[in-house]
Amino acid sequence: MEFCPTCGNLLQIEHPYMSQSLRFFCPTCPYVFPIERKISKKLQLKKKEVDDVFGGEEAWKNVDRTEATCPKCSFGKAFFMQIQIRSADEPMSTFYKCCNNQCQFRWRQD
Repeated sequence: MEFCPTCGNLLQIEHPYMSQSLRFFCPTCPYVFPIERKISKKLQLKKKEVDDVFGGEEAWKNVDRTEATCPKCSFGKAFFMQIQIRSADEPMSTFYKCCNNQCQFRWRQD
């Protein structure tokens, strides 16, 4: 993507017509930029840090255990907590975390 240095709008590509070359043009101002060679840029985007919506590891400190089989390692016990994530007339969602220290897999049951 290229932007107009005059007004900042996204430049569009105008295909060759008659003897003109391929060029960028601005749809709102008279700026034109002829394309004389291949233009390529690689830009690595930074991944945004995502917050844990359930409070992170702190939220799992004082939860109860129950008999539940982990779908990943088949361990027979899991921590659980129930949270209302939908409207009030819908049932609560139950979230599980495997008690196996090597697994710690998380899943939910609606």
